[in-house]
Amino acid sequence: MKVIVIGAGIGGLCVGLALRQRGHEVSVFEKVTAIRPVGAGLSLWPNGILCLNHLGLGADVAALGGRMDTMAYADGPGGEVLTRFSLQPLYDASGVRAFPVARAALQSLLMDRFGHDGIRLGTALQEVTDTPTGIRARFSDGTEVEGDLLIGADGAHSRVRAHFLGRALDRRPAGYTNWNGLIPADPHIAPVDGWTTFVAEGKRASVMPVGGGRFYVFFDVPTALQGEPSGDPLADLHRHFGHWCAPVRRMLDAVTAINRVDIHDIEPFDTWVKGRCVLLGDAAHNTTPDLGQGACMAMEDAVVLQRALTDHADLPTALLRYQEERAPRARDLVLRARERSDVTHGVDPAVTADWYASLRGDTGEGILRGIRKTVEGGPLASRSA
Repeated sequence: MKVIVIGAGIGGLCVGLALRQRGHEVSVFEKVTAIRPVGAGLSLWPNGILCLNHLGLGADVAALGGRMDTMAYADGPGGEVLTRFSLQPLYDASGVRAFPVARAALQSLLMDRFGHDGIRLGTALQEVTDTPTGIRARFSDGTEVEGDLLIGADGAHSRVRAHFLGRALDRRPAGYTNWNGLIPADPHIAPVDGWTTFVAEGKRASVMPVGGGRFYVFFDVPTALQGEPSGDPLADLHRHFGHWCAPVRRMLDAVTAINRVDIHDIEPFDTWVKGRCVLLGDAAHNTTPDLGQGACMAMEDAVVLQRALTDHADLPTALLRYQEERAPRARDLVLRARERSDVTHGVDPAVTADWYASLRGDTGEGILRGIRKTVEGGPLASRSA
């Protein structure tokens, strides 16, 4: 089968690799002229790692990623560690570890493995047309390509999704802004083998090892607390976090480049398929990052679509099976991430204060149960033994 993939992000490249594994002819089209990954780091939990193992990338990702043995929460202004616990029970249950990675490193790996000659940059999708025998895509550079299946992996502002829903979907503001970047790993900030998050005032400052002697750092500030941006993201960060504890101030001082993103999600919807078009990744389930599952969900999509196309020779049946398996899980994760976002970012200050209080002396059992619930819902979890 000839497959057209729109979007050379994590999801588009993963599904390209997955379908090539089954002998399909896959071409990837990307509107940007140069790949500049948005966001500095990704948390790849065991459900995502199982998908990457399935694609033959496990050893490469383990070599790229950071070692994350523990998880901790600390008080932002005071620096007191509220709870720190081992992630080993999660790893024992799932059979694999989590490997946080720098997004650029993972995308480079996926592009190298897929092959740069199969990726057309600078080709923005203009039109999708059904033909008597397949589907045709027309691009901004005048290129027209026909195939048997078109996969919309073109992100939160998906043109493919707008094509077959007949409208653009509104993105819902989550009520906070995220700043993220990479800094040298520093044990004076936090353990270099753990994920540590400083919390207070509805804000977060978080640090995670991503390999290569680096920390991925991110800072969240609720919209209501921001005031007017100065035009200097680093100056704004110092204004929001400069009164916090010494490790957070070290984070701020180490940052030399920062990405600023106003966080949104999209209300879950169940129509992922129209004719020979199908959605994948953020095009199908744009979520807030509060469960750390955005990339993992796209990887799960790739594996499930590969399986559906392998198990069902009839294309409409295969696409329907994919939609039936993925849409309910995606809906659940999007809404759970939204709920977690509200708790974390002070939508109800009393609820957030109760959460802070619950972290003090927490053994981590409840947090691990929540993560394990997410991980065990993945398509390969039952095959991890």
